[in-house]
Amino acid sequence: MNDLRRKLKEMLIERLKFEDMTPEDIGDHEPLFNGGLGLDSIDALEIVVMLESEFGIKVKNESSAREHFRDVAALAEFVGQRVAEQQPQA
Repeated sequence: MNDLRRKLKEMLIERLKFEDMTPEDIGDHEPLFNGGLGLDSIDALEIVVMLESEFGIKVKNESSAREHFRDVAALAEFVGQRVAEQQPQA
């Protein structure tokens, strides 16, 4: 899970063009919106596109996105669950 959190931080930095940031600058429980990183609705759309292109995850509604986009830890948990659901069952 820590690897996934780091990957998500790297992807956020790259996608949202935080040029002077490193993954270590983003706390796992630091809010992504409302303070914290100070992301806005445009950034939320970029995260949705990122999840779809990188992981094949579709975010179906805004209330789901708000809950799962709270911080990197919540985002990693969401991605981990969705990726596991997509794996073929043995």
